Amino acid sequence: MRQRTSGTRSPGWQPTDTFSFPITAPPDIEAGKNLAAAAGGITVVIRAPKYESERTIYLPDEVVTILSEHVRLHTPNGEPTRWLFDEGGRPWHDNLVDYRWRSTRSDAEVTYKLHELRHYFASGLIAAGCDVVTVQRAMGHASATTTLSTYAHLWPTAEDKIRAAASGMAAAVLADHLGNQAVK
Repeated sequence: MRQRTSGTRSPGWQPTDTFSFPITAPPDIEAGKNLAAAAGGITVVIRAPKYESERTIYLPDEVVTILSEHVRLHTPNGEPTRWLFDEGGRPWHDNLVDYRWRSTRSDAEVTYKLHELRHYFASGLIAAGCDVVTVQRAMGHASATTTLSTYAHLWPTAEDKIRAAASGMAAAVLADHLGNQAVK
């Protein structure tokens, strides 16, 4: 069985380094042409991410800490070219990723599908006030049109912004007015 996977090794990264590395095919593998033996005896094709969507992913400190511990535990000898997630030195294939996720969500007693976490991340960025281009880049979308066609309903409308601004002004005036009455 042949499946495709993106090359995800941690080239030269050490747990004490800033967690930043490209998710690209390792130099010894020509993307799209080379096969790699994956966990479970499955052969995968190592390729670049779909639609050439290589990007920088900015991780919060909490995730960096978790990944640092993962690397520390799974690379005791500091092997810099190993796969970030592997089994016996072999990369995970799609079915194994799905199996691991199903096991994890069962243990956590949640029903989210793995892809739903992507939507959760995008909607969280929007709720935090990120603009369309910021969300587009974070999600690896080729254009803002893709981002808007999926998430436009999550951005506040002009009416929402007017209501929020008016609410803030009203709260300030009422607080000032009520505060002045209390002094009398």
